[in-house]
Amino acid sequence: MTLPSPGADRAAVVTGASSGIGVEFARDLVARGHQVVLVARTESKLAELAEELGDQAHVLPADLSDRSARAGLLDRITALGLVPDILINNAGLSTLGPVHRSDPDAELRMVEVDVLAVVDLCSRFLPGMVERGCGAVLNVASTAAFQPLPGQAGYGAGKVFVLSYTQSLSAELKGTGVSATVLCPGPVDTGFGAAAGFTKEQADEALPAFMWIPADRVARTALDGLDSGKLVVIPGVGNKVGAAFSKLAPRRLLLPILAKQHPGLP
Repeated sequence: MTLPSPGADRAAVVTGASSGIGVEFARDLVARGHQVVLVARTESKLAELAEELGDQAHVLPADLSDRSARAGLLDRITALGLVPDILINNAGLSTLGPVHRSDPDAELRMVEVDVLAVVDLCSRFLPGMVERGCGAVLNVASTAAFQPLPGQAGYGAGKVFVLSYTQSLSAELKGTGVSATVLCPGPVDTGFGAAAGFTKEQADEALPAFMWIPADRVARTALDGLDSGKLVVIPGVGNKVGAAFSKLAPRRLLLPILAKQHPGLP
């Protein structure tokens, strides 16, 4: 087992903890006996979750698109008297539509949260884990990491980065007592799509029902995978098959299909 044991002075840090899979990560970790540090922009949502979870939950609001906020996060956790031995980089967002109609500020904010925050927090938290010889990192990518994603080009490319980055981390960390796992979920009904700009009905038309996995199952599968030392976790048989197909399919055939069915493209 690679998941560090719970302790009174140790905690799991969950980013994007105010909704969706992040909430379920926090619930599952507390059920396993861990203290959790809840990180997201909206303090009121974090406080509501912390009230549900009890004394094992600690609220640290932070905007992960802000580099100074990311830089101060480790010190804020240490000030609580906690050692972060589990880091779950779950925070993420997406834009929608073709790049030639995009808002540059929105695109760059997405890259800050989906890509740079992962690199930044891993770079800050891993040295302490390696020094202590104990720790675990779970980075959240997507099945979009296995294929291009016209209509969400920046989001898809960011998830390719997270997948490759985590695979490299895993190799670097071998023998240190610290593990790295990447979660690649398919569609999850969390409100993520609505925030990006497309409705649940549009998503249902683009993606078959058997690919949708509940958020609590995704979180549980991911943490079980992290605990067992898996490198890549893809919840759901349909999503595993889809990921395998996407990797093998010729791009000249796959791209027109993906573009045609994406709700973000006309």
